[in-house]
Amino acid sequence: MRGQGGYRLYETLRQSSLTDVRQAIRQGSYRSHTAGLGQGYLQANLAIMPEAHALDFMRYCQRNPKPCPLTGVSDTGNPKLFTMGRDIDIRSDVPAYNIYRDGRLAGSVTDIGDIWQDDFVVFALGCSFTFERALEQAGLPLWHIQNNTTVPMFRSNIETVPAGPFRGKMVVSMRAIPEGRVAEAAAISRAYPLAHGAPVHWGDPAGIGIADVSKPDWGDAAPVPEGHVPMFWACGVTPQVAIEAARLPICITHKPGHMLITDIAEDAEVPVLAPEPEAAF
Repeated sequence: MRGQGGYRLYETLRQSSLTDVRQAIRQGSYRSHTAGLGQGYLQANLAIMPEAHALDFMRYCQRNPKPCPLTGVSDTGNPKLFTMGRDIDIRSDVPAYNIYRDGRLAGSVTDIGDIWQDDFVVFALGCSFTFERALEQAGLPLWHIQNNTTVPMFRSNIETVPAGPFRGKMVVSMRAIPEGRVAEAAAISRAYPLAHGAPVHWGDPAGIGIADVSKPDWGDAAPVPEGHVPMFWACGVTPQVAIEAARLPICITHKPGHMLITDIAEDAEVPVLAPEPEAAF
């Protein structure tokens, strides 16, 4: 998707309706990152796991709301995440998924219909992509969106609060902001508590254990130009680190940067969509 054709499709989808974006993802014609897509709607990270581990994971999210802002939880075995959207099928509506087995990344796929289990529970967690539109509207250009890349993400030295087998360091995402507008960027993002809110750090990356911002652990490297300050937000990849530590027999997440786009308004303080659940799935 990084070629000229992929860039054209990305630019087309940036101007398209949520319905068109979701259909392109569901049909497999778009399989890249979702930064800048579905403007006006909350994007979500995913964690899908057997019900036997779901309560511990919910505790982990409750204890770590900054990197894990819980926005939705499915019924057991129901791939229709109806509290997040009236037409969401979690098995196909994310551009790419990571499959973990015994805590190790076993591979990435674009559809999980063939490995779906009747005991799976889906967790949707807020994503920092949601507040990026507000930053752009304020005249703060974002390099990764302008260049059709995935935001850089790093393992920090910030410990999360454990719950059951889930534990680990916080993952953070980085955006370079003009030094005169750092406080403004922090204030803008603070208004989106379901999307990680205000940054957890800015300035010297070594302050949170990052040795080299040109070598992200996930995503693509992005420059920090002269006169800009690296700002770091809590990131929804944090649960993937906790899942590695938990060594679950199977767990599915989004591939970093490849999010679920929901029907929830991006500026909602709490999820407000509440359609009638389906009788069968």
